[in-house]
Amino acid sequence: MSDILWQPSAERIRASRLHAFARLLHDRHGIALRDYPSLHQWSIDQRAEFWQAIVDFFDVQWHAAPHAVLREGPQMPDAQWFPGATLNFAEHLLRRRDTHTAVVALGEDGQRETLSYRELAEQVAGLQKSLRAAGVGLGDRVAACMPNTWQTLVAMLATTSLGAIWSCSSPDFGTQGVIDRFGQIEPKVLITCAGYRYAGKNLDQSAKINEILQRLPSLEQLLIVPYARPEARVEDYRTQARVALWADFYHSGGEPEFVAVPFAHPLYILYSSGTTGVPKCIIHSTGGVLLQHLKEHGLHTDLGRDDGLFYYTTCGWMMWNWLVSALAVGSRVVLYDGSPFHPQPERLLDLIDAEAISVFGTSPKYLASLQAEGLQPRHSHNLGSLRTLLCTGSALSPHSYDYVYEQIKADLCLASMSGGTDIVSCFVAGNPWQAVRRGEIQGKSLGMAVQVWNAAGQPVVGEKGELVCTRHFPAMPIGLWHDPSGEQLRAAYFSQFPGVWAQGDYAEELAHGGMLIHGRSDAVLNPGGVRIGTAEIYRQVDKVPQVLESIAIGQQWQGDVRVVLFVRLHAGVALDAALEQHIRQVIRANTTPRHVPAKILAVNDIPRTLSGKMVELAVRNVVHGLPVKNTDALANPQALDEFRDRPQLRE
Repeated sequence: MSDILWQPSAERIRASRLHAFARLLHDRHGIALRDYPSLHQWSIDQRAEFWQAIVDFFDVQWHAAPHAVLREGPQMPDAQWFPGATLNFAEHLLRRRDTHTAVVALGEDGQRETLSYRELAEQVAGLQKSLRAAGVGLGDRVAACMPNTWQTLVAMLATTSLGAIWSCSSPDFGTQGVIDRFGQIEPKVLITCAGYRYAGKNLDQSAKINEILQRLPSLEQLLIVPYARPEARVEDYRTQARVALWADFYHSGGEPEFVAVPFAHPLYILYSSGTTGVPKCIIHSTGGVLLQHLKEHGLHTDLGRDDGLFYYTTCGWMMWNWLVSALAVGSRVVLYDGSPFHPQPERLLDLIDAEAISVFGTSPKYLASLQAEGLQPRHSHNLGSLRTLLCTGSALSPHSYDYVYEQIKADLCLASMSGGTDIVSCFVAGNPWQAVRRGEIQGKSLGMAVQVWNAAGQPVVGEKGELVCTRHFPAMPIGLWHDPSGEQLRAAYFSQFPGVWAQGDYAEELAHGGMLIHGRSDAVLNPGGVRIGTAEIYRQVDKVPQVLESIAIGQQWQGDVRVVLFVRLHAGVALDAALEQHIRQVIRANTTPRHVPAKILAVNDIPRTLSGKMVELAVRNVVHGLPVKNTDALANPQALDEFRDRPQLRE
């Protein structure tokens, strides 16, 4: 039995929205669900009743009522949720018109801006009107390369209010990273900042934007937010599209209109990490995202009208989409743009007290950094408002659990969670009813039929295996862009176990219901909890003429993952400091700082399968001293010796 680090009081359980939801089930269905495991089991066994109860509890507003809750085909992913229903996503996030603070937007330089729910709706109404005049309508794509500011949020709400599709990346993406994503979806409008700030530096985006513009022939409107480059002018940008500055494009005021769309209408396009080529464009549905986020914010995170939610994220990570949905439960959303450690390591901790944050979200890497700095927030900060600490991005180590309870706050729900861009939500998460045990995620998410399967497709408890979901759920993506037959979607998630969603996580279910995530079961890298596809790195290294080929892995290092790049060089070329620096510069210029390898090492050969594919997993196993399965499948198994017992990987 794992150590219990925190137990909710009976009072806290009774005051939770999850308790109110259980009372609704008792009153409606006569069901007595007295603990979380029984509630979760009911939500799986009676999925239609469960999701209808979510609709009722959170007062989801249909424009047209559904004909049913669920119609399933013979096998996942074939299903229809709430067929016939129409609704609007932005309408639910903007259903209030009072002076209650909706958004607090903060910059690392100390800038602070706020919008009430009424002011937020007025901003959206103004931008919506101008977007519509620019030709934006149902199904059009509006893309943004933006920092985490209130303008980004307003743009998303204005886009989705019109039934258009929102897709976003962050300014730290390199030129090719943006083109690889937005080039596929052909946006009608691009919204971007002229410059941004990070770690005290102002970074001009003008040259990068102009490169991107040459690769987006579909563009009709470019909207520039000056942000960290106030001198920006429309003349700075070379494009056939119309160009406007944010302040000139629209005027706040009026009442937004909300276009009714079907439940399965596209809402967001998010992107896979790009392991095997350009990133997959994952299409998420209007109703599925709304219901899943209402459930997670309201029931799992216990957010309400008087709460402030903060999550440290860029707009290129799904946690931004998750964060802003808290407006639908009436919470105050705290946005932060910049380095989490500038101008000092306590920067984000200061926000908890200054903004009365009740739910604070971060990554394992951040907590490890606080611990490495020797910070003791329980002594340096009040933290009276803080009730829950959320953590995702990678597995949270047991010693980080200890640090949270010993040095941050003892009376705190530490809710580690795991899901992904694939579902823009969680498979396993925290909840306000259960104890927090050292090193464990509290349990499975409601309505999610999560199991861990062994290689034979059998559910296992107390053994490591593949995290799967055996029954359809509303937040399942409705497709991939340019995949009309659904073949790529099925190959991505249903090929390992036909008819069953396989997430690609190596996981373990414990006897008492806790969950452990042991890492990715494929080749995706996770430095600092951010998913990185190896192909994104290879595409940049290929630009370095001295390099014949390369292979990248994630090495477990000091409680995190660091990127290690192995390069095979042309004959007569040595890997000296100058070449290492050049490789790093090329990668950084076209991707993000997290793509830059911590170590670059030369090899004479790279192992491949008989069909010529590089075997990243085999290299990773060798580096970690683990056995390599089925070397008979390799064309050159002797190449693995190049990666074994490298002294540079022990420092």
